[in-house]
Formats: sequence, structure tokens, C-alpha cells
Amino acid sequence: MSRGGTARDEARMSAMDVVFEALRSAGVSDAVGLPDSVTGPLTARFDTHPDTRWIPVTREGEAFAIAAGLWVGGRTPVVVVQNTGLLESGDALRGVPVRMGVPLVCVVTYRGRAGMDAAGWTGQEPPDRSWLVRADVDSTALLTEPTLRAWGMPYRVFEVADDVDTVIRIAAEERRPVVLLVSKAVATS
Repeated sequence: MSRGGTARDEARMSAMDVVFEALRSAGVSDAVGLPDSVTGPLTARFDTHPDTRWIPVTREGEAFAIAAGLWVGGRTPVVVVQNTGLLESGDALRGVPVRMGVPLVCVVTYRGRAGMDAAGWTGQEPPDRSWLVRADVDSTALLTEPTLRAWGMPYRVFEVADDVDTVIRIAAEERRPVVLLVSKAVATS
């Protein structure tokens, strides 16, 4: 997943390092959101890098409004939230950055992806009640991609470094928010 370094550099870079470096290369100046155990290393990089800022919020919906305001002020923000928070903040996402045409990358932790994969969920159809009530599957994970598709929100599931570049490119070209879903398994590999 390296960005032009040697094989040894690639082996040392975590997934969150790859995401951070790609975002910085694209000129991202601020990260806004709520960290979790998966994105903590990413938000820490934004907090400690001399050219970037980490702006924590108390609710995920606030992140989208703050990011839009930063963009209006000439900054280049990214939103960092968990999929539960993304679903909770759908109206804030729709009402501000979508309507304003903010080219915004949203790094979203794909909580529950491993359990969904282990249970054999393919995600090709909306989940029915039998899936939503299973104790071994996080219903938020089941609803994440179908909800993004219903919202018409472009997204990629992060597997390789090019996925980060793709969401950055789509956000810029289409002047709209684009989601990068990051599972715990990929982020900690």
C-alpha cells in the first residue's frame, strides 16, 4: 500500500499512514469528526502534523457542517466518523455538503464488516429481518452500503492505496462528498 516508496517502506506503513499520506498529497488541511479505535492513528497524525489540524466534534452531524464551513473558508477538510455516525448524520450530510457541492472525502470506519463477512453476507440485496436480528452480525454493517447506494453516495471499500486516490479524484471531479469505508481488519494490517 505504499505511495511510491520502497518495499521496505511499504511494509512499515500502516493503512492509516497510507490514507493520511494520500490525503496530505491531495492538499487536505483539516480532519473533522469523532475518532474510534480504527481511525485513532489517522486523527493523531492530523493532530500532530505541523500543517494539519484535527477538529473533534461531539456529534457526527456537526462534522459535516464544520467541514463545509472550512471549505467555504478556503481549507480542504476530510470528515472522519464511524458508519453508525454516518447513518445518524444523513440529514446533515445531505443538507450541507451535498447541496453545497463540497468536494469532501469521508473516511468512515466500517464497523461490523468482519462479522458480516464471516456470516457470508454478500451485500448485493438489502438485508431482510432474519439478517438484521442476528446476534453475530452488526446490523449497522449490513445497512451501510445499501444506505450509501440509496443516498446516491459514491463510495469505495478501502483495500489498496489506489482506493484512497479514487475517492479523492471523484470528490474533486464531481464536487460532492465521497465515502472511503475502512474496516478494522484492513486498518490494522
